[in-house]
Amino acid sequence: MSVVMRSLRSRAAVASGCVAALGLGFALAAGSPASAAAQTDPNGRYTAEEIHHFLEGFYGNHGPRAWERENLVSDQLKEEAAQTPDFDLLLCAQNQPEDIEVGEVTTAQSARVGWATISTRWGQEPEPRTFTAYVDLDGSRPLQLLKVDCEPGG
Repeated sequence: MSVVMRSLRSRAAVASGCVAALGLGFALAAGSPASAAAQTDPNGRYTAEEIHHFLEGFYGNHGPRAWERENLVSDQLKEEAAQTPDFDLLLCAQNQPEDIEVGEVTTAQSARVGWATISTRWGQEPEPRTFTAYVDLDGSRPLQLLKVDCEPGG
């Protein structure tokens, strides 16, 4: 009888693992660009909430990693950034900030862009530095950073 019980427990564990893996697959799919496009507004544009979520993920706490820089930045912005090897155009800085905060997102439907003020904190500086990050609203394409304006107030 103990052999039968072990066999049943083993099958239950395998089935439980499959259900967990399936759930993880659904969770990962829910965070994919394809599912983000499915949640756009009725006109096929990304919403302010989706853009805010994208920018928070892109910048993280200390700036974009190599993967974000390679996969989530427009080709034009990559070219512009390559022209400033001693300056990180995506952070409007020369090094990594201690903290980053994404402000409220504004969308301009007619211009088909959304933007937010990005605030960075550095060491002992009392006030954060700010710049503006722009994202395309076209929900038929994956979200990507289009432009960065390093002048405060964008």
